[in-house]
Amino acid sequence: MEHLTAALAEALGRAATVLPADVVRALETVRDRERGPARVQVEAILENVAVARDGAIPICQDTGTVTYFVRFGERFPLMAELRGGLEEAARRATEEVPLRPNTVHPLTGANPGDNTGVHIPAVTWEPMEGDEAEVHVLPKGGGSENCSALMMLTPASGLNGVLEAVADHVVSREGKPCPPTVIGVGIGGGADVALKLGKKALLRPVGSRHPEPEVAQFEDKLERLINASGVGPMGLGGQSTVLASHVEYAHRHPASYPVGVVVQCWADRRAAVRIGPDGSITIVE
Repeated sequence: MEHLTAALAEALGRAATVLPADVVRALETVRDRERGPARVQVEAILENVAVARDGAIPICQDTGTVTYFVRFGERFPLMAELRGGLEEAARRATEEVPLRPNTVHPLTGANPGDNTGVHIPAVTWEPMEGDEAEVHVLPKGGGSENCSALMMLTPASGLNGVLEAVADHVVSREGKPCPPTVIGVGIGGGADVALKLGKKALLRPVGSRHPEPEVAQFEDKLERLINASGVGPMGLGGQSTVLASHVEYAHRHPASYPVGVVVQCWADRRAAVRIGPDGSITIVE
């Protein structure tokens, strides 16, 4: 368990201090096509990224809510160690990185000081075939989370209605979520499923497309529609309001059309740990 906890804490530290290469490339592309205040903002963002990486310090003062997505094989033999390691890793990373203590009791405001609490770290468990496990780390910032939304549309809205509703919502947030953002959209299922799918969509590399052509086409349309708004980096105008939009879906009830929109700021922080059945560990982006 000590070995596993240390690896998970290292992944949390990496997510907090080193922006994934795909996000950096997307920001560099935005910098090269923007002009004026928009370009200045993205240049400052990239300088921030470099300082954090080189100094091993958090990219943002808001180090987020510790969030895990865990895929575990049906024959994975280390479940007890993994369950215990997730919470302990949050405590360790809080002290060692350090991470800002971001968990407060919703009624009393009390802060345990270690990024843990009731239902936090937030963990989503997903079984899969095999004997390995993957832990995806997603530190979710509060400012961008405040710009997320659940929309219960009518089936009559159709796909174009979903497209317009999501774009209108993102554009209406203007500079609040620190654009250029990454947008995760969950379509279908129930209210809770849609939001969970939207957050899960943020795990994908920036710019990747859904394997189903119809969904990939929707992602492309959504990006182009939001970027045509002119909100731009940090809300100061420009061509780049989003770096990417990623969509996941679940089948829905015929009478219901839930859409979950989860907004991630430009600091699209994430990391992953792959655990073998023998306890071997690989940290990947």
